Amino acid sequence: MSYAQLTSQERYVIYHLKLFKLSLREIARRLNRHHTTISREIQRNGPEQETRVG
Repeated sequence: MSYAQLTSQERYVIYHLKLFKLSLREIARRLNRHHTTISREIQRNGPEQETRVG
C-alpha cells in the first residue's frame, strides 16, 4: 500500500469543513481519503482543544 501525505490544500479543506461541523467520514469521503487519516490530521495539527474543567 502506498502512502501519500496530505497536501496543504487538503489540510485547508479539512480545517474549513470541520468549522461547518461535518463528520470525519464525510470529510474523508469528499477528499477521497480514509477517515482515520482525517482523524490523525486533526489530532496532530488541528486547533488545540479547550480544556474541560469539572
